Amino acid sequence: MTDFQAFAVEQYLSETEHGVHYNFSESGVHPMTYAELFELANINRDSLFATLVDYPQVNGSQVLRERIAALYSQAQADNVMVTVGATEANTLVAATLLEPGDNVIRFSPTYEQLAGNAHNLGFEVRTVDMLSSEDWAIDGSGLAAAVDDRTRIIHIVNPNNPTGRVLSASDRELIITAARRVGAWIVADEVYCGTERNTDEPTPSFWGGYERVIAINSMSKAYGLPGLRLGWLVAPESLIPALWRRHEYASITATMMSMELATAALAPRARDAITARARGLIRRGFETLQEQLSFHPGVFSVVPPQASAMSFVKFDLPVSSDVFAARLLAEEDVLLIPGSRFGVEEHFRFSSALPDEHLRAGLARMNALTGRILKGT
Repeated sequence: MTDFQAFAVEQYLSETEHGVHYNFSESGVHPMTYAELFELANINRDSLFATLVDYPQVNGSQVLRERIAALYSQAQADNVMVTVGATEANTLVAATLLEPGDNVIRFSPTYEQLAGNAHNLGFEVRTVDMLSSEDWAIDGSGLAAAVDDRTRIIHIVNPNNPTGRVLSASDRELIITAARRVGAWIVADEVYCGTERNTDEPTPSFWGGYERVIAINSMSKAYGLPGLRLGWLVAPESLIPALWRRHEYASITATMMSMELATAALAPRARDAITARARGLIRRGFETLQEQLSFHPGVFSVVPPQASAMSFVKFDLPVSSDVFAARLLAEEDVLLIPGSRFGVEEHFRFSSALPDEHLRAGLARMNALTGRILKGT
């Protein structure tokens, strides 16, 4: 029997995040209130409250799936299945696609949810590095060496969690070429599409670039609506029934209210407003982070994220990432995620897409602890 592998990042969050005052551990933009959502999406309260608290259509309502499909080139509603967050979508993909003897390719550092599922189901997971020396580009030779005729899934998070790297056109082509060579599936977690820092053009989806693609997304990261717990996958229509049958075992369905609110949020005008909110928080927050990281010269550095609400910050201190994170939490009521949880030391993941006053106050506390560590206390 395969040894169970805990989900390192989510275990850490489960054990630490509730009750902390300065929470910089999350990976999405600052969540909006229901009042903000109702205003930005122009939701009619009376109409919404008249909705029956019933089971919705199990694979997602027709209108919601049409709005999701409209985000992808040449996708139709029948290519879409609505899930309980992107996490369920990843779980369903692992349970549906993998067969005895298969292996899965993952890139490191990354969000481990699909790879962890594959490992816990007894499948081999092979790691290809992303190179910090090349601003987190993928190791092309490592990818070519890792892929063989038993590779069933190449899993990519694009834009990347935790680095915020957007795959270059050449890296995308390397992945597609490797997948096509052996007939593997590309499973593309694209939850940070729409969080671009230097452009308003969304990161291109892998959907449409190769015939064996499953694209996954959710309302959590770019939309600031993680509490809806609503995600989706886009896949070839022929694969949807197999995923749907497993969805019925896993959750049956997302909630009626989540589907209604997501449908409103994904209307074109509302989606534009919500995405603009996210990009504003991301851009202002990263500027504040950069400013505050310079408080102790030579200690902190970061490859600027091209997208996402977070940064993967490198530090030069005489402590491990676990010790730094633990002291921040105990002494300063500040929470971030140590790089050890991504298998990378001397780093931490920090979310800065937050209200500026709160962000500055928390960063001042981090700088205070850094000063004490530099003094040996």
